[in-house]
Amino acid sequence: MPVEFRCGTPRGRAHASKLIADAERILAVAKLPDCELSLTLTSDRAIRALNRKYRGKDSPTDVLSFSQIETAGRRPPDPLKIVNEKHRPLGDVVISIDTALRQACELGVAPALRLRTLLAHGCLHLLGYDHERSPADARRMFARQRRLEARLDEEEPAARAKRLVAARSR
Repeated sequence: MPVEFRCGTPRGRAHASKLIADAERILAVAKLPDCELSLTLTSDRAIRALNRKYRGKDSPTDVLSFSQIETAGRRPPDPLKIVNEKHRPLGDVVISIDTALRQACELGVAPALRLRTLLAHGCLHLLGYDHERSPADARRMFARQRRLEARLDEEEPAARAKRLVAARSR
């Protein structure tokens, strides 16, 4: 299974199936369908503890990523040069459902759309993109994120049609 999902809070359960489907589509669009992704929905309290432990920031955040393809002390590899090995673990994306739902309300978007944006953002971090390194890196990352989300938007009707055809053939 390319996406391993954990939900550490009841608030996230309603979003699980859509988020897993989005994660699988992101892996496919990124041409990494055989790689594995660990995805966790958690609370502000839990993500705050992770943020404090791993980033030294004592506050909740919306998404954290823990790459399995980085080498300690060095920049992660160029995402375009990653060999798509079967069952290669990309890493973990942890999303705070509390923060995501607040942001969705503030931005006036559906919670599923905000969760998908955070998931795409977290996956790009796993692939070596980092908006905190420099303004140029930030522009590159957010441009790539917009292109990825645009591809997902294009494929959404196609994915829905495939699910309908599959359901009818059962």
